[in-house]
Amino acid sequence: MVGGSAIRGSRVGAGPMGEAERGDAAPRLYISFFCSNGHETRPAFAADAVIPEEWDCPRCGLPTNRDAENPPPPPKITPYKTHLAYVKERRSDDEAKAILAEALDSLRNRRAAGEVIY
Repeated sequence: MVGGSAIRGSRVGAGPMGEAERGDAAPRLYISFFCSNGHETRPAFAADAVIPEEWDCPRCGLPTNRDAENPPPPPKITPYKTHLAYVKERRSDDEAKAILAEALDSLRNRRAAGEVIY
């Protein structure tokens, strides 16, 4: 053996990684979850784990449950409200007109006094 080494071409920790070295795999359960788009998801759980009632679909993001005939409905999404929509909920039209008139009077008085307003 010319310049040979018993561990040539290998590294520390290298070798077959079979069940003998790693130990036995934990027993697993594959549970089916269904979303309202008809997708089926089968995540793996440990045999002694508590199985959740709902799961998120990895394809569409909708909630899922274990009942294929009656999947949960998609969540209701409220549309984005602008600042003006929130103001209109708090103020009536008459109050808005009064506030606008007050702001315009203040602006006109400042301009009349020579204040530079951009």
